[in-house]
Amino acid sequence: MFPEADIRVLRHQDCDHIPDLADGCFFDIGRAVECAPQIAVIANPAPFHVATALTLANSGADLLIEKPIAANVDGVAELLATVRRKNVTLLIGYNLRFMPSLRKFRDLLNAQEVGRVLSVRCEIGQYLPSWRQDRDYRQGVSARQRLGGGALLELSHEIDYLRWIFGEIEQVQAVVGRQSSLEIDVEDTAHLILGFTPEADGRQLVGTLNMDFVRHDTTRLCTAICENGSLRWNGLTGAVEKFASGEKEWRELFRHQGQRDDSYLEEWRHFVDCIEGEAEPLITGKDGLRVLKVIDAARRASETGSRAMVAACADGEAMR
Repeated sequence: MFPEADIRVLRHQDCDHIPDLADGCFFDIGRAVECAPQIAVIANPAPFHVATALTLANSGADLLIEKPIAANVDGVAELLATVRRKNVTLLIGYNLRFMPSLRKFRDLLNAQEVGRVLSVRCEIGQYLPSWRQDRDYRQGVSARQRLGGGALLELSHEIDYLRWIFGEIEQVQAVVGRQSSLEIDVEDTAHLILGFTPEADGRQLVGTLNMDFVRHDTTRLCTAICENGSLRWNGLTGAVEKFASGEKEWRELFRHQGQRDDSYLEEWRHFVDCIEGEAEPLITGKDGLRVLKVIDAARRASETGSRAMVAACADGEAMR
């Protein structure tokens, strides 16, 4: 997209080589700021996102922050205020929103292809050691609390797109913990019951979300149970299927599997459009913060064994 771009990498420790396709390395954020970057991609572990992003936002750089926006809500409001004050673009990297199949699923639900949604079933699972088979899973970000790991943060794509499709999550019941013998110090499983913001008639949509690092049959599914049938999205095959009232089997309505990098490329195109003033960020800092508040509610619900309300965004947080 930018063959003439000067790309520099900010690393946390010295190294004796420059990564492929990069033009140089920094080991101190002050040096990075001195080169006056126009765009900064924040892709270090989540606990360090806010501090790095704050410095670069203050320098005037537009920000693409890998999900989640942070490991917890601390400092996020200050980051959003800085982004607003410096008038820089901020996009959170929940790239599933750029998948054609998930967009089709959302469009069909909005068009009430099978009537009003009555209930939602969502599940995401993959065996952690199989994620990156060339690396020791025990040393990865996903496995370590200090680096912002755990099923809730690492698999938070699902929380983001459920909000995007079905509306804000108002309350959570949850069981979160370690069920396996994996050598990690974070949760490997999270079972959530989500209560979305009630409709005008007082009825509240309820959904279940199961997230785990232990499942050997890799799965990413979302099923909406509706008045006149069900609609199902398969994030692995890119298929959207319908089971209509009176029928005996699922019928495929749409399929787009594409290549692994497609959604990332679309995310980048959208990010550039936002920088150039041709679009508004699809996933804002507020979206990233709302996901963290749902995760916080899930942890509280699991610890107390009771329903937890999702904290509302303050006025300053509601921007961007």
